[in-house]
Amino acid sequence: MTHLFEPLALRSVTIRNRIGVSPMCQYSAENGMATDWHLVHLGARAVGGAGLIITEAAAVEARGRISREDLGIWNDAHIEPLARINAFIREHGAVPGIQLAHAGRKASTYRPWDVKRGCVPDREGGWTVVAPSPIPFSDSYSVPNELTPAQIAGIVDAFKSAAVRSQQAGFQLIEIHAAHGYLIHEFLSPLSNQRVDSYGGSFENRTRFLIKICRAVREVWSEALPLTVRLSCTDWVEGGWTIEETVELARLLKSEGVDLIDCSSGGLSAQQKIPVGAGYQIPFAERVRREANIPTAAVGLITEPTHADEIIRNGRADMVFLARAMLRDAYWAAHAAVALGHKEHAAVPPQYLRAY
Repeated sequence: MTHLFEPLALRSVTIRNRIGVSPMCQYSAENGMATDWHLVHLGARAVGGAGLIITEAAAVEARGRISREDLGIWNDAHIEPLARINAFIREHGAVPGIQLAHAGRKASTYRPWDVKRGCVPDREGGWTVVAPSPIPFSDSYSVPNELTPAQIAGIVDAFKSAAVRSQQAGFQLIEIHAAHGYLIHEFLSPLSNQRVDSYGGSFENRTRFLIKICRAVREVWSEALPLTVRLSCTDWVEGGWTIEETVELARLLKSEGVDLIDCSSGGLSAQQKIPVGAGYQIPFAERVRREANIPTAAVGLITEPTHADEIIRNGRADMVFLARAMLRDAYWAAHAAVALGHKEHAAVPPQYLRAY
C-alpha cells in the first residue's frame, strides 16, 4: 500500500516522498529578486526532508505582483538568485518547483503585517491593476482595468517567457497559479468574469485563458518535466465556480499536458463562507483524482503525520502540500518519518543525525 514516504514519479522527476511545501508568500523580495531570506526559508525545508519545495507566487510581470515585495520571474535578472536556491534544494534531495502567477485585480496591495490594508495608491508606489472585467475584489480595492484581447495575449506570452526562465534557473516543476482569486481564477469564475467576447460567458470561454497559458508553457517547458496547476475547486459563493466545473477543467488540463492538480478553494470573493476545519479541502482532491483520473495534491489544515499518511494510504490524493505546518516546523517531514515508523526515510543530513 502506498504511504506518505513512498516516492512519486511525475514524468522524469522522482519526488522522494509525498510531502510538498506549498507556495507561501514571504513579502521579502527586492524588485522581484529572491534574497537570502528565500534561500534560508526554502533551503531549510529541503534539509528538513520535504520532497517538493515550491516557491511563493512568482509574478510573470511586474504589475502581476500581489505586493511590492513579491517574488518575480519577469526578467532575466531574476534567474541567478533563484538558480542558487535551486542548487541548494537539489543538493539536499528535494525537487525545486516554482509557482507562476499573476495577481490580477488583487495586485498592488500592502503586506499582511502593514498597518494599512487594501490596494497601495499610486502616490505610495502602487500601480494600476487589471482583470477580465472592471469589478473590484472589495470596497478597499481599486476598480481594475478590463484587459483587451491583445493584452490577454501579452500575458500568455509573459507566462511562456517565465517558463523559459524557470527552466534556465534549474526548476524541475512548474505550478501555474489559477486559484485564490488571482487573475486566472478571475477568468474562470462568472462572479468576476462578465465579458461578452471569447473569454467570457460559457465554460469553454472562461477556461480559454488558462488553456492557452498551459499550451504556451508546454511549448517551451521540457517534456521531461512536470507541469501542475493550482485550482480553487469552489468559490464558496452561490453562482460562482464549482467543483463540477473543476473536474471538467481537470480533464481538459490533463489532455494539455498537465500532470497534477493542486486542489485548493476560495479566495475570489469577500462574500465567501468557508467551513474551515482540519482537511476541509481533501474531498476536492479526492473527487478530482477519481473523476478526472489525474494525480492531485491535497491542501488545507493538514498538520498531523497520521492524517497526511491516511490521505495517501486511502488514495484520496497523491501528495499533501503543507503551508502553516511547515512555517512552524521546517523539519516536519523528518519528524513525520520518525513518528510514522519510517525513520529510514527521514532524510536527515549527516550534520544533524546525532539528534535522531
